Amino acid sequence: MRASVKPELHLLWAVFYCLFAWLLPALCDADPFAVEIENAEIILQDDSYVLSADINYQLSPRAMDALKNGVPLFWTVQVKVQQQRNYLWDRIIVNKKIRYRIQYHALLNMYRVRNENGGEVFNYSTLPAALDFMSTVRDFYLMDKTEIASGKDYLAKMKVKLDREALPLPLRPIAYANPQWYLSSAWYVWPLKK
Repeated sequence: MRASVKPELHLLWAVFYCLFAWLLPALCDADPFAVEIENAEIILQDDSYVLSADINYQLSPRAMDALKNGVPLFWTVQVKVQQQRNYLWDRIIVNKKIRYRIQYHALLNMYRVRNENGGEVFNYSTLPAALDFMSTVRDFYLMDKTEIASGKDYLAKMKVKLDREALPLPLRPIAYANPQWYLSSAWYVWPLKK
């Protein structure tokens, strides 16, 4: 005699298979375009804490097309240092930003990267060379050594964001609707010791 299977079990398996089939493409076909912070560290150099980090920029085809047509892209590297506390909320010790502008100049046939913080401008003949410059942050001053107290817990956070609000007005609605413009990284978090 054959044992019967309850209808609820069939329904449960059907829901499981539908969910699996829906999630599988998202898990397998990760977009090749994104910004990722590969590593970051804050070290004590003389009497100051400085940031060094490596970032991987993989632009989407839409972003590369816009750049090739002369649209400047603005990137913000945000760094926070927070003192962890058991009450209320964490105290923010440092909240600094590095802002870059990258733009292609067709007449010169080169990419120009401008550090908006200091005003320095650098020219590159290829997009990978320009992105390589933006990918490396070295010895960026964050704070003095006296701002960190012994015996306290601190967290450092870093995020890279494409500023879609800085895009030309006709391009903004498209940038908010199209996933190829979601190029910001997740927060990269690590503990900071004195």
